[in-house]
Amino acid sequence: MAVPVSQMWTVATYVLRQKLAGRKRYPLVLMLEPLFRCNLACAGCGKIQYPAHILKKELTPKECFQAVDECPAPVVSIPGGEPLMHPQISEIVEGLVARKKYVYLCTNALLLKEKLHLFKPSKYLSFSVHVDGQKEHHDFSVCREGGYDIAVDAVREAVNAGFRVTTNTTLFDGADPKSVRAFFDEMMSAGVESMMLSPGYSYDKAPDQKHFLGRARTRRLFRAILSNRKKNWVFNQSPLFLEYLMGKRNYNCTPWGMPTFNLFGWQKPCYLLQDGYAESYRELIETTDWDAYGTQSGNPQCANCMVHCGYEPTSVDDTFGSLRGFVDTVKATFSRYLDKDALADLDREIRPVYSYNPLVQINDAQIAGPSADASAVEETHA
Repeated sequence: MAVPVSQMWTVATYVLRQKLAGRKRYPLVLMLEPLFRCNLACAGCGKIQYPAHILKKELTPKECFQAVDECPAPVVSIPGGEPLMHPQISEIVEGLVARKKYVYLCTNALLLKEKLHLFKPSKYLSFSVHVDGQKEHHDFSVCREGGYDIAVDAVREAVNAGFRVTTNTTLFDGADPKSVRAFFDEMMSAGVESMMLSPGYSYDKAPDQKHFLGRARTRRLFRAILSNRKKNWVFNQSPLFLEYLMGKRNYNCTPWGMPTFNLFGWQKPCYLLQDGYAESYRELIETTDWDAYGTQSGNPQCANCMVHCGYEPTSVDDTFGSLRGFVDTVKATFSRYLDKDALADLDREIRPVYSYNPLVQINDAQIAGPSADASAVEETHA
């Protein structure tokens, strides 16, 4: 089962209450970023490109709790940066669990084994471990040799300690669908509860701007990956969102579905774009020009985006918006999507990005923080 029954029930009844109340805009997941600092320098992420004085800052537990109390979302995702670098992260998680929020603590797992003792297993807490594919692909994505081995070892230890563990995978142009499917087998063998997938988004600050997927390539890639799927693969996502990635559905973005709170306040309009900040959740909802975003808006920043934080809330709303949406979700939950053309695509030769690009790695000297010496970067060939 992808999530505990209690979580499914909590989310389902919450969404139904919003629908019955006639609320068009309601939050599903609060994206709570307590810091931007990280111990990795992934080429597809722009978070650590902030100035050093910003990277040294972090939200206090009080600020985190105030944001959670403002926003009624039943689920809280804690991305970053690397949240386990926050000195009070266990206090923050404990406070959210006490509020009976379902917490997904996102981590690259480099510090997970070291910090595991700070947390208690709970149905309200999941470690969402960032793993971007099999060993070579993941290490290339996170710009660190050995990153995959560290992550998988930490996953197994957390599972053995009784924690809920999921994975979070971002795919870019050049991903090999056959390798991704083998990766699913590896993660399920490691004992993860479920997996989450999303195409990458082209952050303006990201060092690598060449390998973000367009919409057509996204659909082709995910159709190859998710068709003819194995019964033991479990995904922590709306089945309708996965159909959207496969090109079987057309959705518009729901940018208010996963609002973001970070060091600067409530980010407009979503986790991926920075078009200003609001001082409160209410101000975010009431003052943001929501019609200016999404694929139907004509906004060039949204043209190729198919990321889960914008489209998963749309698919969940679709599930509970009509009897047809609910029936389609039930059917999709059990479908294997047999597709001969997609199966043939798996035999198409793919030249992975890491096969012809150098792996630019940060060493241990840089992990200390933003003041690390730039000369610590070394280039090695994958």
